[in-house]
Amino acid sequence: MATLPQIVREAWEAHEGAVIFSTVNAAGAPNVIYVTCVGIFGDDRLVVADNYMSKTRDNILAGSKGSLLFITKEGKAYQVNGSLEYHKDGEIFDDMKKWNPGNHPGHAAVALSIEEVYSGAEKLL
Repeated sequence: MATLPQIVREAWEAHEGAVIFSTVNAAGAPNVIYVTCVGIFGDDRLVVADNYMSKTRDNILAGSKGSLLFITKEGKAYQVNGSLEYHKDGEIFDDMKKWNPGNHPGHAAVALSIEEVYSGAEKLL
C-alpha cells in the first residue's frame, strides 16, 4: 500500500465541507455521494463511515474501487483513489466508532487503501 503524501495529509486537515465519494457497479455505472464522516487511519488509508449507504455499499461489496475528492479552504482539490474494504468489526471499525457522531448509525467502516493521489491534474502518487 502507498502512503498518503504529507502535503495531502496537511491538506486533509484543512479540508472544507463534505467529501465526494465515488464507486462503480458491476456494469461500470458510476455512483457518487457526499460523505461527511471521513477520517484517516494510519498512513495508508482513508475511512468513510457507512451511515446511510445503499448503492455505494452494494458496489463496495461487489469489489468496486473508489475515489474520494475533497477541497481545502483555499480552494485546492485533492483526489485519492484506491481499493475498498468493508469492515463491520475489528480495528478499523473500532477507530471509526470513536470519531463518527453518536447520532449516526455507523453500520461499518469503509477503508480506502491509497493507490493514487492527485492535486488537480498533477499526479502526486
